[in-house]
Amino acid sequence: MKKSFALRVDEEVYDALEKWAASEFRSVNGQIEWILADALKRARRYPKPPKGKGLKPQYGDDLK
Repeated sequence: MKKSFALRVDEEVYDALEKWAASEFRSVNGQIEWILADALKRARRYPKPPKGKGLKPQYGDDLK
């Protein structure tokens, strides 16, 4: 479940985010989510998924 909240940023920061997002084919919102998730992972603070709620196996992974 995603939560919404208001975020105020300087116009220059928003413009830079918009250009960065466009270069990676993301929305500004998606880019901000990616930046936050990346920062959390690098700081080793990204929440672990509950047991049994991890990523689904990719096609062929179950054939090994």
